[in-house]
Amino acid sequence: MTAVRLRVRGRVQGVFFRDWTIEAARALGLTGWVRNRTDGSVEILANGPANAIETFVEQCRQGPPAARVDSIEREDEPVSDHPGFTRLPTE
Repeated sequence: MTAVRLRVRGRVQGVFFRDWTIEAARALGLTGWVRNRTDGSVEILANGPANAIETFVEQCRQGPPAARVDSIEREDEPVSDHPGFTRLPTE
């Protein structure tokens, strides 16, 4: 198990990025959360097997059809015991 925190920048708010993230993460069996940030980015914390995390990060580089991903910042994180994959309030 491994965990990453991603900060996705570009046109990622108002284009269903969070809903898409939840579906993509759940399909890969990941746990964690996603939320909008007040600076216009989307923040994601994902926990799961390393190969599933890598697949997820690559999927996030594309995002949903209406999104435009300009960059992704990635940080390794300690694995957390988060149930499921959920949406958190904007912070």
